[in-house]
Amino acid sequence: MTKHVAVLMGGWSSERPVSLSSGEECAKALEASGFKVTRIDVKRDVATVLNDLKPDVAFNALHGPYGEDGCIQGVLEFLGIPYTHSGVMASSLAMNKEKAKVIMKAAGIPVAESKVMHRLDAAKEHALPTPYVVKPVREGSSFGVLIVKEGQEHPPQELFSADWPYGDIVMVERYVAGQELTCAVMGDKALDIIDIVNNKPGFYDFDAKYAPGGSTHILPARLKPNIYEYIQSLTLTAHCALGCRGVSRVDFRYDETAGDDGDLICLEVNTQPGMTPTSLVPDMASHMGLSFEDLVTWMVEDASCDR
Repeated sequence: MTKHVAVLMGGWSSERPVSLSSGEECAKALEASGFKVTRIDVKRDVATVLNDLKPDVAFNALHGPYGEDGCIQGVLEFLGIPYTHSGVMASSLAMNKEKAKVIMKAAGIPVAESKVMHRLDAAKEHALPTPYVVKPVREGSSFGVLIVKEGQEHPPQELFSADWPYGDIVMVERYVAGQELTCAVMGDKALDIIDIVNNKPGFYDFDAKYAPGGSTHILPARLKPNIYEYIQSLTLTAHCALGCRGVSRVDFRYDETAGDDGDLICLEVNTQPGMTPTSLVPDMASHMGLSFEDLVTWMVEDASCDR
């Protein structure tokens, strides 16, 4: 019997457009692989919709709050529907940058010095020496990320805005220059590393990530062999320390000019990495000989409850 897959996409987070793109790409690939597919633009009645539909598997293509933070995973556990990616606990931990950093540091993964505070306090005076980064603790796709440059007189005044949409708690983190690197885990294996070259002025923001031509992916990354292997090892360690499952992606910054081995920090773990035409994990899978259809098929076959 043909396996019926419900592709969950959309939702109502800031990352809705990315999720819709990821979901559509995955749905088309699953159909091409022979699965029966139902696309679900997730609303707050999703539990009722899924209970009526009774799919064999839920392919989670949601990004951001409610889709990436353990909420939808809990709904799927309650309904007993096997699903892709990480489970409730790992999703919740990875989405909270503060909690994830505590766990990664305890596991021996290098992370940047940071402080967590109310956005209004972060707007009043510099919480760290410049340069530094201000980021919401529970957002993805660089939404709400602000770069404070060296010598900048005032903290970001956008944080005072009454219509700031990214939550009141932010992380102020030391800025690390250098290469933007990312590595994924598929099952229990770390894939090859991508060096992301931003083709637009400024930092690796939403447009650089998702707009055609916004960035160039150099695969495999240009790194010394010992650093390359170290990053792959850290990627797998982070994935396991947070309890991730299926496919995840871990982002790093590396400044090879700082000291003998350079300055390497882990930025975050993404339990729901993008699956759009410009996304990183499909590039890594392709490099190891897996088509996009092969990748999403593997993810469906890997799906389960109690993840």
